[in-house]
Amino acid sequence: MTDPATARPRGPAAVAALPKDRLLGEFSMWSADLVDLARDLDRVAPHADLLHIDVADGRFAPAFLFFPDLVAAIARKTTVPIHVHLMVEDDVVEAQARQFVEAGADLVSVHAENGAAGHAAIRTIRALGAEAGVVLRLETPVETARPFVGDVAMLTLLGTAIGIKGQGLSDTACPRLGEARAMLRREGREAVILAADGGIRHDTVPRLRAAGADTVVLGSLAFGDPDLAGRVAWLRALPCDPR
Repeated sequence: MTDPATARPRGPAAVAALPKDRLLGEFSMWSADLVDLARDLDRVAPHADLLHIDVADGRFAPAFLFFPDLVAAIARKTTVPIHVHLMVEDDVVEAQARQFVEAGADLVSVHAENGAAGHAAIRTIRALGAEAGVVLRLETPVETARPFVGDVAMLTLLGTAIGIKGQGLSDTACPRLGEARAMLRREGREAVILAADGGIRHDTVPRLRAAGADTVVLGSLAFGDPDLAGRVAWLRALPCDPR
């Protein structure tokens, strides 16, 4: 039997291989059935472009989420690239970045709010052979990401308050995506994947796509849909963002 851990591109190669001509579907494991995770992994494997795994320390974000051993177990089972989103404080971000790359993450994103510690974490991520990303909280000015974009493959904008499930999309989310797209263009970094995370609903995804999102982080919209194939077909048919 082929080992899923060795049957796919890893790190930067996995990110580079993602489709560029349609909206990507990034599936949040926070919305999976954590008691029957293997079943949900098998269910989404034919449809997901990325698996999104949130990590939170209960300080930077008001939650405790997930841990390296879980990522290692998922990486052994799946051929879908794994994106770990670190919502942790400055004093642990570099160490945690190392742990999650070693556990099998292909892409690890840190927060721009981590400042110099975030830059150090990105250097570590890349030195260990994974791809790096940067994330902005809803209240953080988009310009804060500019010093990071030369070193990352993905820029994620939160569209809701950090670390709380079930919120509606902020009215500022779409304008912020447009601002981020313009910044990437000015910096000559149009190839950076622009991601929308939070407030992902049937009525908000088309708006986020039109505002410039290359990928959306799907929670209950995917895991709660009995017709997952139909949901993904709808997602992929949304008009491309004209760059």
